[in-house]
Amino acid sequence: MEADDSYRTVAGASEASMRERSSRFLAFLWPVSTEEEIRERLDGLRKRYYDATHHCYAWRLGPKGERERANDDGEPSGTAGRPILGQLLSNGLTECLLVVVRYFGGTKLGVPGLIAAYREAAALSIAEAEIVERTVDARMQVTFSYLVLNDVMRIVKEMQPEVEEQSFDNLCRMTLRIRRSRAEELAGRLDKVESLMRETE
Repeated sequence: MEADDSYRTVAGASEASMRERSSRFLAFLWPVSTEEEIRERLDGLRKRYYDATHHCYAWRLGPKGERERANDDGEPSGTAGRPILGQLLSNGLTECLLVVVRYFGGTKLGVPGLIAAYREAAALSIAEAEIVERTVDARMQVTFSYLVLNDVMRIVKEMQPEVEEQSFDNLCRMTLRIRRSRAEELAGRLDKVESLMRETE
């Protein structure tokens, strides 16, 4: 069973291309985390392949793919964006954008042909990608007296959160990052340390 605080995405960009009759399909897959990043990627492709007939795409954002969109960019409704999105869904991928650029070659493919071609182009770009599992993390800021530094460091050593920032003075500060499913345990242990203040994001 998949953990609630992990998701599958791609480690980096990948590309693939194919021909279907006389049309050429170029597929591009990227990891993304914001709609602004998606717009930038799409704008970049539209400039680079300005003479292409269609730039169809699908994206999913959020650890559970809470936000998703599919766009046919002028192809018959449901023949491009949905098959592309279907490939992201069937591979359990989120936090990514998949674009298929089509150069029309003069021969119409028909609705079933278009669906199959966009699905295959999308699948090829996923096959080229390195798929990785990422965790959903919680971030904690802790402030404590130098007198309890050893107590805090012992908890950090045992639970091994990532230490993003730290400063040790009369008043010590640390920013810790840990997988969400373990955040409650870490918070509980830190709260037992005398004079420690904690904030969780």
